[in-house]
Amino acid sequence: MAMESGEICALIKAALPDAIVTVEDLAGDGDHYAATVVSERFRGLPRVRQHQMVYAALSGRMGGALHALALQTSAPD
Repeated sequence: MAMESGEICALIKAALPDAIVTVEDLAGDGDHYAATVVSERFRGLPRVRQHQMVYAALSGRMGGALHALALQTSAPD
């Protein structure tokens, strides 16, 4: 079962309330998305840890309801 971009955004914002999140459906199939997440909580953390925080916010949906997520993360400028 595919996920809607709004659901992805809501899950991330629930875990990272200060985040600015944009989600784009890359293939129009509800399975392949790109997300950009900017959060102060990422400041000073390596990119791998930032991505782990986003994946944790998705509560195990990666590889199931959400097939692919191209992820860009950063702290605000």
